[in-house]
Amino acid sequence: MKVLLVFDFDHTIVNDNSDTWIVQCAPEKKLPYGLQTTYEKGKWTEYMGRVFTYLGEQGIREEDMKRIMIDIPYTPGMTDLLQFIGHNKDYFDCIIISDSNTIFIDWILTHGNVHTVFDKVFTNPAAFDPLGNLTVQNFHIHHCTECPKNLCKKKVLEEFVAKQATKQVQYSKIVYIGDGGNDLCPVTFLKKGDIAMPREGYALQKRIAKDIDLIDSSISVWSSGSEILSRLKSLLDK
Repeated sequence: MKVLLVFDFDHTIVNDNSDTWIVQCAPEKKLPYGLQTTYEKGKWTEYMGRVFTYLGEQGIREEDMKRIMIDIPYTPGMTDLLQFIGHNKDYFDCIIISDSNTIFIDWILTHGNVHTVFDKVFTNPAAFDPLGNLTVQNFHIHHCTECPKNLCKKKVLEEFVAKQATKQVQYSKIVYIGDGGNDLCPVTFLKKGDIAMPREGYALQKRIAKDIDLIDSSISVWSSGSEILSRLKSLLDK
């Protein structure tokens, strides 16, 4: 049986937030205050839709956005980690569950030449409309009270594992690698023998410490891709 690796994207694979990184396209690299104040908690995707509309109104087009987006830095050690996983796909399945969007993630992974590492990317669907404006939709509908309206990562992970099981694919363990508060919900899906890997100093580590009674897996903190790589090598050695 393989190990299932589950990655968040922003502040995990890349060392920034792709949604806020795109603001560099805006005039003076900032959004109008009136637009910034339209964000409502749990409705980030709707807010980003308004940001993309604004950028389109400023004449920002696909090639402008892509040029900015592919400059986003990978987290230290992450490209080496992903290349290692890519060379060991007999042992690992690898997915992304992210609150970013399909366009940004595809650009970034393709530019970094690591897109083939991932078996599946679960994120908000995005597309350019006939006017050339980027549009984004909620990933799915869910009823989890802990997660943003557009995405419950636990539901995605549960459904993926269940679907794999119908294909007679089961995993020896799941390793979840993330940083954000919205990564706590999927971490509570992990069982004894699985590994939760929160990024040191980020919200997920703090949420796990606060809600440790919800966690059945082991916990392994990381600050760079090289530490995750060492952990995966030790799994293969076993």
